[in-house]
Amino acid sequence: MDRIVYDRMAAHDTTHWWYRARRDILADYVAREGGLPADARILEIGCGTGHNLPMLARFGEVDAIEIDPAAAEFASARLGKPVGTAPLPQLTGVARGSYDMVAVLDVVEHIEDDVGALRGIADTLKPGGCVLITVPAHPWMWSAHDVVNHHHRRYSKATLGAALTEAGLTHNGLRYFNSLLFPLAVGARAFGKLTGKDDSDDSPPPGPVNALFETVFGFERHLIGRVPLPPGLSIITIARKG
Repeated sequence: MDRIVYDRMAAHDTTHWWYRARRDILADYVAREGGLPADARILEIGCGTGHNLPMLARFGEVDAIEIDPAAAEFASARLGKPVGTAPLPQLTGVARGSYDMVAVLDVVEHIEDDVGALRGIADTLKPGGCVLITVPAHPWMWSAHDVVNHHHRRYSKATLGAALTEAGLTHNGLRYFNSLLFPLAVGARAFGKLTGKDDSDDSPPPGPVNALFETVFGFERHLIGRVPLPPGLSIITIARKG
């Protein structure tokens, strides 16, 4: 990703509505769907500034990988131990068969060989282990945001499902989320394309709007996996071998 993306992440990952609400959604989803043991070993690949690590630590002992040096330093301070730098898909030096859950949260779209990356991730799982995956949805929503984040693709449910199958993984259902605010996002991106306005600035909106968006987005934690949500900005799933 461009340096400015990591800088904005470090500046806003504790206050921006998207980060805050998504952490609550992910925690609830893992608690309901992950089936993790009490002493789970967890690996987050592509942890960025480490903003998800405290949330993941609720479920067990956490290791992390981040290939950007500045972001890795920031994440290491949050984790309290060094963050690894092994890139996907090889994951050189990461022990195979070691983790109960691997989290790849908006990561595989950054990897040219996404199927190879998913295979490499699957190899690090213990028997019965799982992969928590989120990806950006809808190729037609491609914008400047994807360019500065160095995405290779946005996914449909069909393309993500096909990649998982080719990698030898099964999933518990491909579910949209960030759906309640999706119409606003579509409108904002359409306006940006019509006017030539760059939509890559991820700074939070004014305080009251930020709080409102956090409440609306965060409400989805009660819905995902319980009721089908309409199309959203992202897709979430938990995948397992075989």
